[in-house]
Amino acid sequence: MSVILGLLVVLIAAGSAFAGPLDAPGATKALTCSACHGMNGLSVSNTMPILAGILPAYFKKAIEDYATGKRPSPEMEPYAKAVKVLGIDELAGYFAAQKKEPTLIRADAAAAARGKAAAAQCAVCHGPDGRGDPAKVIPDLRGQPPGYLRSQMALFKTDKRSPGDPALKAVKALMTTIPDPTLDDLAAYFSSVR
Repeated sequence: MSVILGLLVVLIAAGSAFAGPLDAPGATKALTCSACHGMNGLSVSNTMPILAGILPAYFKKAIEDYATGKRPSPEMEPYAKAVKVLGIDELAGYFAAQKKEPTLIRADAAAAARGKAAAAQCAVCHGPDGRGDPAKVIPDLRGQPPGYLRSQMALFKTDKRSPGDPALKAVKALMTTIPDPTLDDLAAYFSSVR
């Protein structure tokens, strides 16, 4: 009997040692997201955010807002509704557990230097290096693709991102004071921070 029990323990341990990338909870459900956001949430696109390492609460709020139309996006709304059906908690946990790697898209060094000088106003919420604040569900900007960061700042500036969300009133007011070329510089800076 002890031989059989010992063999069973060895087989169970061997099975978990050979677990593949799709064996993690939520991995097969996240395959749909990989078409735009990359495998394991590591986007290779300049316009799609990296989801790997995302705060679960931020992921869930974004999905809820997309699904209900509070954050308008004809592309994301149907996928957000699907995520709610597939299991928003499981997918939030899956992406949070993935190791975040910074974008491979290189930002212009001169623009990043100008952005660093202009980033003090962003530090109030996102911290001095763009790390965000998990307790306040403020996202980490570091290493995100510059095109994505630039587009989101433009949406904030024109009140097209989450219109009417009272939690975003201050950031939208701030964005209206920033000239468009400086938005490019800020995007380059936060994208380049590792």
